[in-house]
Amino acid sequence: MSNGRILVVEDNRDNLTLILDMLASMNYDVIHAGDGQKGVEMAGSARPDIILMDLSLPVMDGWTATRTIKADPDLRDIPIIALTAHAMLGDKERALEAGCDDYVSKPINVPELAVKLSQFMRTRKHS
Repeated sequence: MSNGRILVVEDNRDNLTLILDMLASMNYDVIHAGDGQKGVEMAGSARPDIILMDLSLPVMDGWTATRTIKADPDLRDIPIIALTAHAMLGDKERALEAGCDDYVSKPINVPELAVKLSQFMRTRKHS
């Protein structure tokens, strides 16, 4: 049985492969989009439990994609975790201001991400 469905919005093939393998090992069903616009579309059509959002994306960046998803009343309750190499001072705050519910910098700390995913899944199942 799956632990839940996660939409990964990531354009870098190497990062995507690592994230998909990691999530599969944690028993999550995973779908992915390679740009922000597709991420917004898939959030609406697939209704994932959680979205992992890269912030530097083609077509529509992750900041805009997050704002778009959070502006939709049918999607705004889906937790979005920013997964990004943007680890400069103020980037976490910017991601949270854009609507992200949490933030994990790259390279990804797998145990940290696993705990965050588990916490968000628990919260979603009880709401």
